[in-house]
Amino acid sequence: MSVDIRSRVDGEVDVIDPTVCFEQLLPAAFEQHRELLGEALRVFAPEPLVLEVDGDAWTLADDRGTVRVRAGRADDAGVVLRVSAMQLNDLVTDQVTVVGMQTNGTLDQPVGRFDALLDWWLLLRGALDARAPHTPGAIDLVDAHGAPLALDRTFTADAKLAEMGDFLQRAGYLHIEGVFTDDEMAAVSLDMDRAAPTYTPDDGRSWWARNTAGEQLLVRMQYFDEVSPAVERLVHDDRLQRLAGLTGDGHVYGSMEDNRIEALFKPFGVVEGISDLPWHKDCALGRHSYDCCGITVGISVTGADAQSGQLRAVAGSHRALMWPSDHREHRSDLPAVDLPTKTGDITVHLSCTLHKSQPPIAQERRVLYTGFRLPRRGTDAERQGLERLRAIREDAPVKAPTARPSA
Repeated sequence: MSVDIRSRVDGEVDVIDPTVCFEQLLPAAFEQHRELLGEALRVFAPEPLVLEVDGDAWTLADDRGTVRVRAGRADDAGVVLRVSAMQLNDLVTDQVTVVGMQTNGTLDQPVGRFDALLDWWLLLRGALDARAPHTPGAIDLVDAHGAPLALDRTFTADAKLAEMGDFLQRAGYLHIEGVFTDDEMAAVSLDMDRAAPTYTPDDGRSWWARNTAGEQLLVRMQYFDEVSPAVERLVHDDRLQRLAGLTGDGHVYGSMEDNRIEALFKPFGVVEGISDLPWHKDCALGRHSYDCCGITVGISVTGADAQSGQLRAVAGSHRALMWPSDHREHRSDLPAVDLPTKTGDITVHLSCTLHKSQPPIAQERRVLYTGFRLPRRGTDAERQGLERLRAIREDAPVKAPTARPSA
């Protein structure tokens, strides 16, 4: 079961003229996929959407189980979205979502609730990408034998990649215990303390937040392997690198090529800034069809539970076209699962998995985040990555940590 669900390639998508979009592309897509969208239309029961593009307007509305597109503004529009021609192009080609527009401050929605706009975004993506928006009962969380999936399952550090990969592909997340030792994590924590004074709010390589006392707090240190000897060793360790072979897709280490690993502090009482993120998919801002699914890895420098900022994930959400952000999702029947960890444990989630981190209330938390990205199609990296999988997925014994030779 591959998690490479990419359907678009940068540079291969033409700019779409608004008139062509509303008079040809969207009507054809909604008609072609009317059966695919039918249940979602019934469940959502959306009021008409008006899209205004540089002064022109078109209305999208449910017409007896099929979305119809017509020129002009409907008097009974429940949602109005204003965009430029370029914004429309980015929205249609999946460069941005309405969540991304809201986040970057470009969303112009003078009429209607944002959740109603999110419903229309699901219908738009469903038609353009040939995916049915999620409705209750659409996803079965079962194992290879058809039995209910054990959602709280924990794997050992020496578990077979194929076994873990099967669970990851079904549930969207993993918990692997005892991967790194307490001593290794203590060395990482010490490096975090040593490195923290070298980061400043305007350095372009850190995130900051403010607590209830008005204090400005460092919450994320990027490029951390460059300043931490302990972490620089970890990024080359087989115990981490073997996870590239979880799904057989040739994933390449480094979710961002120039920022391989980040160190996070999870302090109490954050009231401003990004520290503990609410429910979201990592592709919530856009580019799902270009990049997904990547693999995100969290390394617990300190343990985490409901009192100290644990990770939570919605099982099966990586297989669901659903709201990509916002904790108020009211239609999802997919269960939220707690992922408590001990020091040295690892969590893994796919970039399409809905997840959140809980704010710590009794004990502050420290964690490293890193990951693996899909290789660019047709590149040497992709071919080499797939070749390496033959060796990786044979599950050779996990090697003890070794120091990286100096240059």
